[in-house]
Amino acid sequence: MFKKILIANRGEIACRVIETARRLGIRTVAVYSDADANSKHVALADEAWRLGPAPVAESYLKVERIIEICRLSKAEAVHPGYGFLSENPGFVDALTAAGITFIGPSADAIRAMGLKDAAKALMQKAGVPVVPGYHGDNQDPAFLKARADEIGYPVLIKARAGGGGKGMRRVDDPIDFLAALEGAQREGQASFGDPCVLIEKYLTKPRHIEIQVFGDNHGNAVHLFERDCSLQRRHQKVIEEAPAPGMPEAMRAAMGAAAVRAAKAINYSGAGTIEFIADVSDGLSEDRFYFMEMNTRLQVEHPVTEAITGQDLVEWQLKVASGEKLPLTQDQLSINGWAFEARLYAEDAAKGFLPATGTLDHLRLPAHIARVDSGVRQGDTITPYYDPMIAKIIVHGPDRKTALARLLAALEATEVAGSVTNATFLAALCRHEGFAAGDVDTGLIGRDQDALIAQGETPPTVMALAALASLGLLRPAEGTDPWDRLIGWRGWSASRQFAVLDHKGARHEIEARSLGRSRFAVHLAGEVLEIELTHVGDGEIRFDTGGHRDKARLAETGQGISVFYAGEAFEFVRADVLSGDDEGDAAGDKLVAPMPGLVKVLTAQKGMAVTRGQPLVILEAMKMEHTLTAPRDGVIADVFVAAGEQVTDGTLLLALAEETADAA
Repeated sequence: MFKKILIANRGEIACRVIETARRLGIRTVAVYSDADANSKHVALADEAWRLGPAPVAESYLKVERIIEICRLSKAEAVHPGYGFLSENPGFVDALTAAGITFIGPSADAIRAMGLKDAAKALMQKAGVPVVPGYHGDNQDPAFLKARADEIGYPVLIKARAGGGGKGMRRVDDPIDFLAALEGAQREGQASFGDPCVLIEKYLTKPRHIEIQVFGDNHGNAVHLFERDCSLQRRHQKVIEEAPAPGMPEAMRAAMGAAAVRAAKAINYSGAGTIEFIADVSDGLSEDRFYFMEMNTRLQVEHPVTEAITGQDLVEWQLKVASGEKLPLTQDQLSINGWAFEARLYAEDAAKGFLPATGTLDHLRLPAHIARVDSGVRQGDTITPYYDPMIAKIIVHGPDRKTALARLLAALEATEVAGSVTNATFLAALCRHEGFAAGDVDTGLIGRDQDALIAQGETPPTVMALAALASLGLLRPAEGTDPWDRLIGWRGWSASRQFAVLDHKGARHEIEARSLGRSRFAVHLAGEVLEIELTHVGDGEIRFDTGGHRDKARLAETGQGISVFYAGEAFEFVRADVLSGDDEGDAAGDKLVAPMPGLVKVLTAQKGMAVTRGQPLVILEAMKMEHTLTAPRDGVIADVFVAAGEQVTDGTLLLALAEETADAA
């Protein structure tokens, strides 16, 4: 076994590898960019070395610098994690030439599966079924459109390199094909340095089911059963589970056998995943699953496989890379129970899942309920340079119903302040009737997205607690400090105080009156809520409203107040009543950047007449394109940015001319 390894990655996967290495007595070397100098993986490793500035091309993709650090630190092997250089055969070749072991497959195996078109041709020869489509080299737009017309719509345009939903477009109407092709090619070039695409038939009710495979350097290969990754948005996985609901044993055996054939066809060594798409229009069947691609690395969702098999896949990687045989044979592997993984991201579901940034001023993850894999800590900052994942929340139970209930409980116990997250959206998915019943396909989120991201009314108790916090009135009722008893006290009448809070885009002025020690009357929209604080401490508030005892948690960060109640997070900001800002100033006349990013395409021009919803700017953030549209009908008065310009969150991109009184 290795004595020291370098982890050529960051965030939660770097922390995950360090955890297993430490248990096995292997020393670890971390690498970091300037943006990650104080990150969690740097603190956990035995030693850490600087790569360079924050952009990945100047840090985590610098092959020569990583090899240099291996020499300086005397690391014997490199674990690539996922993303970055994990599927780069040139990196493997460079390590091999330097006498350093790559903890993963051979460069030849990565090349064989690195381009989706070549991989599909190889799989057909190995007897693995593939989706009907065009996988050739001709990239002429007119030719590709003709092939799409032959295949029949809907079709899926896919970048032949990479993954993660990047460079992928669904096309339902031939008239939209060329625009979608152009966007997919741009994203493919930006993400993988390769604009080439392939065209496939889009299955109307597909499920994304993948098989975990493992090979060694002694000719052995096994599978560790399936994961269902059908809950996706924009072709990116949201919640994964293992095993797949409703999976017939005959289909499990057929998919497992096909996956092992695929691995053996390229003499595969290490951890890999064979991704299949299954047509479930008539249910799961062993004759309706098709090869999509192979990921020649460890997957983000590998913990659910670990949960149901009881195996540490990182330990398997280390053993295989050091020359050992696979720890177990196929007949020694079995499924135990059910597992789910939810990806907690800094993103705004209500705004089309735009990636978010910010400092995690308050972070409370449900480690008491679930396994939590995270690369951040309270006080860390989510930057625009890397994937905005905060944590992976993994649960296990004896059956699917129990495991799903545990996932919901874990999500409801998650607390994040300082950045918007998708926690509420993930909890809504857990409550979704179809998903709870196991009736899932890749279109579920798209069909029901409006209901899943719908924001209900804020409970009056939450408004009251936020107002009391803003006024500094949340003090422990059982406190011994005599001055606490004077909070809100007045000599001749009940005290009246007013909190001014911004919440969900509106300003609220809330009156609170003290009724004595820890008792208040809070005026909300014409109604009065009497609330008594029975306990305040360690972020928890217990209170009584007319004989109903309840509790919430609260975090204050600067001007912000976060109330965590009934499994949801409610965000408030103390309003600056002296600022004079016009709340509606930018609502209809201005287009601002909703996140940091690169202005990739700019069609807007000064003096141009536009209609509401017309695409004007394509902003690239975290290698994904986001189209920004005109907020209303009108004429563009000014354009403040240019194509190729890097902008920050809130940058004014363009302004429309003011509407005149007789414009209608």
